[in-house]
Amino acid sequence: MLNVDASLPQSGTNAPPACVLSIQDITLGYTAAGQRSASTVLADFSLDLQAGEIIALLGPSGVGKSSLLRVLAGLQPSLAGEIRLGGQRLTGPSPALGMVFQDPSLLPWLTLEENVAFGLDFRHQPKLDDTTRQQRVQQAISEVGLQSARSRYPDELSGGMAQRASLARTLARAPRILLLDEPFSALDEVTRHEMQSLLLQIRSQHQAAAILVTHDIDEALLLADRILLIGGQPGRLIGQWSVDQPHPRDETTSELTGLRVQILQTLRSARLPRPQ
Repeated sequence: MLNVDASLPQSGTNAPPACVLSIQDITLGYTAAGQRSASTVLADFSLDLQAGEIIALLGPSGVGKSSLLRVLAGLQPSLAGEIRLGGQRLTGPSPALGMVFQDPSLLPWLTLEENVAFGLDFRHQPKLDDTTRQQRVQQAISEVGLQSARSRYPDELSGGMAQRASLARTLARAPRILLLDEPFSALDEVTRHEMQSLLLQIRSQHQAAAILVTHDIDEALLLADRILLIGGQPGRLIGQWSVDQPHPRDETTSELTGLRVQILQTLRSARLPRPQ
């Protein structure tokens, strides 16, 4: 069954799942050299992320999708708005949110195992005893299927293996929410499909929620429970769709093909010039 809503999420008779992250009226922008005021890239954006939910953010470049993830990760401030994590206001980096970038950014002088453990040394991470730390690292490496490569260095890894290692580094921190900034876009088609399947397995095993930034509509259709389309200058939410189909999915089904057409039509309509 496909549930489509281009404005607001549908409400049902069942009790809604717990909201783990609430984003209220976030506005993002940048101040260029020599300018006094910031240029807005994303305006008045709101979102509630439910426990175990995968939300895909679609939209053209420059509308603030990646910037939003960096704000959630505590890597840059917002111009306005509020973020609440489990009901508590989020004002900086939190171990409950783990970010995976497009570039694996592995440290070349560390082995894969040492790279995975490196994330546990971040300042805002809770301190772990040696036994727990080692268990976290080994479990994360096992979950991404890299047990045999734990002693290799980054230059000995394929692109897919490096991205798996990057994901393991985040998993070792045991986040409740994954922030995924186009993590599979540089991979070949086969490896990308493997990583998409791995993400769904991790969601099932950890009951973790995720926000995925992607430019690939098919990837959003295959993975997401909800798809949000951002467009315009500055960026705003212009469409929202719920995908109520079990995994694994086939993007060639009539339901997903119809949804793909709706997303494209909404995006193209948003790009049309307004009459004077």
